[in-house]
Amino acid sequence: MSRLVVVSNRLADPRKPAAGGLAVALGESLARTGGLWFGWSGTVDDAAGPGEGQVHMRKAGSVTLATVDLNQEDFATYYQGYANSVLWPVFHYRLDLADFHSAYVDGYRRVNRMFAQKLLPLLRDDDTIWIHDYHLIPLASELRALGCRQRIGFFLHIPVPPPLILAALPHHPWLMRSLLAYDLVGLQSQADVSHLRRYLLSEMQAEELGDGRFAAHGRELRLQAFPIGIDVQEFERLGAAPEAVQTRTALHQEYSRRQLLLGIDRLDYSKGIPQRVRAFQQLLEKYPENRHSATLIMIASPSRDDVNAYADLRQELEGLCGAINGDYGDLDWMPLRYIHRVVARRRVPGLCRASRVGLVTPLRDGMNLVAKEYVVAQDPEDPGVLVLSRFAGAAEQLQEALLVNPYDTEGMADAIQTALRMPLHERQQRHARLMERIREHDVHWWRRSFLEALAAPAPAILNPPLEPLPAQADQAAASSSASAA
Repeated sequence: MSRLVVVSNRLADPRKPAAGGLAVALGESLARTGGLWFGWSGTVDDAAGPGEGQVHMRKAGSVTLATVDLNQEDFATYYQGYANSVLWPVFHYRLDLADFHSAYVDGYRRVNRMFAQKLLPLLRDDDTIWIHDYHLIPLASELRALGCRQRIGFFLHIPVPPPLILAALPHHPWLMRSLLAYDLVGLQSQADVSHLRRYLLSEMQAEELGDGRFAAHGRELRLQAFPIGIDVQEFERLGAAPEAVQTRTALHQEYSRRQLLLGIDRLDYSKGIPQRVRAFQQLLEKYPENRHSATLIMIASPSRDDVNAYADLRQELEGLCGAINGDYGDLDWMPLRYIHRVVARRRVPGLCRASRVGLVTPLRDGMNLVAKEYVVAQDPEDPGVLVLSRFAGAAEQLQEALLVNPYDTEGMADAIQTALRMPLHERQQRHARLMERIREHDVHWWRRSFLEALAAPAPAILNPPLEPLPAQADQAAASSSASAA
C-alpha cells in the first residue's frame, strides 16, 4: 500500500475531533498508510529570508506532520496577497474586489516553489500525493520541475468561475496550465467541471478525449466532480452531547412563542449576508403576521477584519441589523439577533435543531457544509426547512431544499414564508430525502472516491511536455543564465 501524502496550506492534528470532519477523514487514510501531512505552520518568522522557511517535523500517532514557517514578505504576498486578495475574489466572481499587484504573484510562485523544495526530500518513490485548494495550484508543476514522478491529485474546495472570468487573471495562462502537472483534478460540482472544461477547450486548446480526460501540451489531465460531505456520525454525536442539548433547550425556552431562523457564516462577501438580512426585512414587510413571531439569529464570525472589503461589509451589516431592529422591534420582541464572534462548534447542532428555518444563501460557494450540517441536526419527526442558494455547490445534491436566488430579495422572502408555513408531512419528506443523500455522500465517501480515482491506471500520455510549463520557465531561464556566466 502506497503512503498518502496530503499537502494543504494549513493542517491540523487528525487525532483531535475538534480539527473537524475533513481532518479526521484525511487522518484515517494518513494513519492507515503511515502518511505525511505537509503545509504552512501558521507561524510568520523573519529569521529566514523570503522563500527560505524552516521545516518542523513532529508525530501525531502514525502520521508525520511537517510544517514550514513563512517570512513576513511571503505571508503578505503569497497568503494575504495572491491567494486571498486575487484568487479568492476572482474564483468567487468578484473581479471588482481583486488586487492585481505584481508582487503578489511573485510571492505566490516563490512560496509554492519553496514548498516543493522542502517537500521533495520527504517523499518516497511510491507515495500518492494529494494537494488541496487554491493556495497551492502550481505546487505539482514545481514538484515535476524537480523530478517528482509520483501520482499527484488536486482538489479545489472553492468554485471555478466561467472562462471569461478566469481569463481576466493577468497570469491565467501560467496558473491554469500548471494544472496539467496533476494526474487528477477534483472539483466540488458539475458546474465547476463544466467551467474548467470550457476554459481548457477555449483558452488552452485542449483535446477532449472523453470520460473527463483532456490532452494538452503533451500531458493528459482528468477532471471529475467529488462533492465533499460532512462526517455525519461525528456531527450526530456532537448533537447528542450536553452542550448542544443545553443550547437547544435554552433557545426553546427563550423563544417558546417564536419561530427561529438561523444563519451561520464567516463574515465574507461571498456569503450573501446583507442580501439575506434584506430578505428577512422584506418578509416582515410583506408578511406582517411574522412580526412578533419570527426571529432571525444571524451569526457572522470575524474574518480578515484588516481587509477593507471585509471592514466595509461588517459596517454595512451592522447598519442593516440596527435599522431592522429599530424599525420593527418592540419592547417584547427583537426581530434580529446579530452575533459577530465565533460560536463554539459544540453549540452549532443545538442552534440548528432549535431553528425552524436554516438560511444558507451564499452568492457563490464551492459547497457550503453548513447546509448539510443543518439537515443532519434536525429532529426527523419535526424537522426544520433548509432555504439554500442555487449558487452554492450543495444545491446540486440538496434539491429538496427550497432553492433561491440570493439576488432576488422578494423571492427569498417568499421562500422563507413558504418554509415557515410548510406542513409537517412535507417537511418530513424533504428531510428524509436530504438525509439519505447526505449519508450516502459523506466525507468518507468523498475521500475514498477521490483516492480510488487517483489510483486508477496512469494516463496514456506520460511524456514530459515539449516545452517547459510556465511555472518552470523561471528555473530554466535561471539555469541558462548561470551556464552562460
